[in-house]
Amino acid sequence: MDSAARVNTALRDSLEKILSDKKLTSADAEAQPIIEQFGKQHKELYSDVVRVADHIDHVVKLAGIDHVGIGSDYDGVGDSLPLGLKDVSQYPNLIAELLKRGYSPEDIEKICSKNLFRVWNKVIEVSKL
Repeated sequence: MDSAARVNTALRDSLEKILSDKKLTSADAEAQPIIEQFGKQHKELYSDVVRVADHIDHVVKLAGIDHVGIGSDYDGVGDSLPLGLKDVSQYPNLIAELLKRGYSPEDIEKICSKNLFRVWNKVIEVSKL
């Protein structure tokens, strides 16, 4: 295990102890403010919405806006999600960041749904051959 992984493991263990001492798990609503505050104090542990938008920018540069999509399968990932994007209710944080970067409403529609639907419709079309 490299040193960054050791630091992250130690930080996650520290957070788990804080939650455990309060008889909470990361899934508890009461734990969310604690997790958010911990993440702000230990930015090296979590990514954030800005970093997610950076990745979207990168893929758009590589493949184009018509080849970028996001999903919402958050099941089983634990508390490793980016700050400001811990669940789908926080998608507006990502959309706001993309708007600040100059993405158009049409671009955002593509990222959020249109690209995926276009691909799935093509899959259905091809499967009927």
